[in-house]
Amino acid sequence: MKFVTYAKEHQEKVGIIVNDLVYDLEQINPHLPSTLTEILADSAFSFPLIELIQKEITNGNYKNTVMENPQLLAPIPHPLSFRDAYAFRQHVETSRLNRGLEMIPEFDEIPVFYFSNHQAIQGPGKVYAMPEHFNQMDFELEIAIVIKKEGMNIKAEEADEYIGGFMILNDLSARALQMQEMKLNLGPAKGKDFASMMGPYLITPDELEAYKVAPKEGHIGNCYDLDMICRVNAVEVSRGNFKDMHWTFAEIIERVSYGVKIFPGDVIGSGTVGTGCFLELNGTGKRKDPNYEVQWIQPEDCIEIEIKGLGKLTNSVHLYQENLNDHAKN
Repeated sequence: MKFVTYAKEHQEKVGIIVNDLVYDLEQINPHLPSTLTEILADSAFSFPLIELIQKEITNGNYKNTVMENPQLLAPIPHPLSFRDAYAFRQHVETSRLNRGLEMIPEFDEIPVFYFSNHQAIQGPGKVYAMPEHFNQMDFELEIAIVIKKEGMNIKAEEADEYIGGFMILNDLSARALQMQEMKLNLGPAKGKDFASMMGPYLITPDELEAYKVAPKEGHIGNCYDLDMICRVNAVEVSRGNFKDMHWTFAEIIERVSYGVKIFPGDVIGSGTVGTGCFLELNGTGKRKDPNYEVQWIQPEDCIEIEIKGLGKLTNSVHLYQENLNDHAKN
């Protein structure tokens, strides 16, 4: 199934995508939960009903519930928490090489992650940032999962059962702020907490079965062959693949849930795919050619992330104007 959350008359609504059209689930069946997090948490009840709705739509029913040009939000606009992992070896190894460092052996011991700001989640469309954020602003090409049921001390062998769906993640980063604060061996914080874009859809795992491949040798969990591409102002700047994750989401869930509960609506990011940010690309370019011209995200730039099976997430990034309260209300 392919879900969206969209705004209608200042309310957040859940829609189902069938043949590229958005259908309002509340209009079709008002007994379904009203948020996507609640639908995932109650999937044993909700999913069979929604699968039946999909079949009826395919047969030509519910045409009056189609939403024309809906304003899409992040599929999970208000996650209970947001963790971001560090799961792609190529990104870690290359980024360290660019700084003259050897690969850190601890990477192979545990899947690490950090907490980011779950109150700064945005969907497709315009994103506003402060002037200091544009000091080496970067995109990050990632995939995120949404947890659908509560659990604690979950083993990797069982962890895929806790995944409610997958979505594109672009974790904007202010690199100058990030590097400044991490000299103090704490963070990332202010370099990361201002905007993380997700969407446009939440795709349930069954939709990705055809792309499933084996994980890396010695690892446990589902893995998928999905091309990942980022374009800035219509120019391709990055290309990777979901199957190159060193640590699987199942293994990340095992680490995340050790000694703590995870809950429906928790979001976990994969971390940056290899070549999936300007920090890595610029470092590689400079290492190979001192005259390499670095690139960062500039005000008014358009960032487009496309991942096979998950759709295309498009955002434009803009500078906050003087009246910040006006933007906070929009």
